[in-house]
Amino acid sequence: MHFLPLERLPEEESRVRLDRLRSLLRRDYTHLDGLLVFSRINLYYLTGTLIHGVAWIPQEGTPVLLCRRGVERAWLESPWEHIVEFKSFSQMEDLLRAAGSPLGSRVGAEMQGLSWSMGEVLRQKLPHVQFEAADGALARARAVKTPWELAKMRLAGERHARALTEDLPERIHPGMSEWAIAQAVWQVFFARGHQGHMRMQAQGEEIFLGHVSAGDSGNYPSAFNGPLGLRGMHPAVPFMGYAGAIWQEDQPLTVDCGFCLEGYHTDKTQVYWASSSGVPEVAQRAQELCETIQMELAARLVPGAVPADLYRVAVQQALRAGLGEGFMGLGRGKVGFLGHGIGLAVDEWPVVAPGFDEPLQEGMTLALEPKIGIPGLGMVGVEDTFVVTASGGQRLTGTSIGPVYLNE
Repeated sequence: MHFLPLERLPEEESRVRLDRLRSLLRRDYTHLDGLLVFSRINLYYLTGTLIHGVAWIPQEGTPVLLCRRGVERAWLESPWEHIVEFKSFSQMEDLLRAAGSPLGSRVGAEMQGLSWSMGEVLRQKLPHVQFEAADGALARARAVKTPWELAKMRLAGERHARALTEDLPERIHPGMSEWAIAQAVWQVFFARGHQGHMRMQAQGEEIFLGHVSAGDSGNYPSAFNGPLGLRGMHPAVPFMGYAGAIWQEDQPLTVDCGFCLEGYHTDKTQVYWASSSGVPEVAQRAQELCETIQMELAARLVPGAVPADLYRVAVQQALRAGLGEGFMGLGRGKVGFLGHGIGLAVDEWPVVAPGFDEPLQEGMTLALEPKIGIPGLGMVGVEDTFVVTASGGQRLTGTSIGPVYLNE
């Protein structure tokens, strides 16, 4: 049988990513002989194929992709020269030696890519190898997007914005349930090319479409690491929207749903109002503050800016405005960040939060999401995806940042 790949990672693109990763390994892990990569998302980033396996990236020499499942697909999709099949970690040393890239005795490991049990199996099968966590090199490599990646994210962001600001308002109205609105979101997203699968990389985090929150659902307790609360479909599936929650006039409808195209995500939150008496003053004031904070922080998304400093600027603005209590969530729902990296996963490095002191680099992509919870009313705010440039953050998810008013 002869097949053609749907897409094959360009050789030059693969080389650029490997070079960046190796420069970080030489900078931060010079004492290691190389890096073993296990998670499917990082395997895809490096090789262009989403297979079950392990990649070995030596400090010097030829990288090798070991496939436990999917070797024929890897041959089609990946430009890597050395792609071999394997069944057990015990085979790795012999296979890598035969490929001309021996494993070495001090090896970096993507430890977040393995369960505890599989990590123990790895140590048992390779007892002479000393492993050290080197996940930071992968996170930093992926944070800076190549032009090839940015082209995908720009297209995703454009479609994302049009779906939420042009298509969805024609399909929703007060009296609809959150669940019905969530279905409408799916319809307009699929029509714009959303590919139906979204990824989180933090251990244990899951996502399905996103959050649809009408009125005080926006402050409902949530275990998801984000400011917007939601009731969700069911305690077992706390995503999308609840069939028993009905969007009413004079309530905010807050839709925080990501978009994924060819593996790359953009994040955007859109607030909708349908009000005959006007938006409540407290909500209008909170919304305007969120928009101001996002615009000011976006202007600071330049190479050299420090994420922790951006977070402090935002919190200080909220406190000066007297809206610090609900900023980024109410009570125990408050989160300690203002934004996050995004790309092949929704939750990438870096985070706009205390402790993230490494300066931003050109080409990084971040979602900035200032939001304010209002007791008894819901949550308002804004979120968009930006790319760091020399002239400030360039918005990828449309040009309009304010609410959509359905009765205008």
